[in-house]
Amino acid sequence: MMKVAIPLLLALLGVAIGAGLWYLSVAQLPGWIAQVKAPLMSTLFGGLGGVAYCLRAVYLNMCVHKRWSPDWYPWYFIRPIVSLIFGGVSYPVLKAGLLFLDADHTVDGTNFGFVALAFIAGFNVDRFVRRMEDAAKATFGIQPSRTSERPTDSL
Repeated sequence: MMKVAIPLLLALLGVAIGAGLWYLSVAQLPGWIAQVKAPLMSTLFGGLGGVAYCLRAVYLNMCVHKRWSPDWYPWYFIRPIVSLIFGGVSYPVLKAGLLFLDADHTVDGTNFGFVALAFIAGFNVDRFVRRMEDAAKATFGIQPSRTSERPTDSL
């Protein structure tokens, strides 16, 4: 049952996020939404990265490596939420100058650097956390947490 439900839920979440991104791109937005369009786009792109990562994990673990386990079911539900959060967090991190990108603005004012970083933050949460801790250490002298000491897969 969960072998079907999890990929279906992830696919539907990906479609919903895609629809949200499309709506933000083409709709005449009310003023209060237009003011937060960039952070919303970053949040949704982070979620899209998380859904892509989870869908990749589904086919790798279910089909390629044959190691599908009920122990990981919560991860498939929680990971997209965490990716949405870190996609949203990536926006103020860039705005605050903790990370620097050399990205151009498009005609409608959307910065590809912001949404690209948001996607990457959602796709690879562990590496994003490590980078944020490195930036916090360099900027504020804050020591990294023990969580970032664990080795993770690279992109």
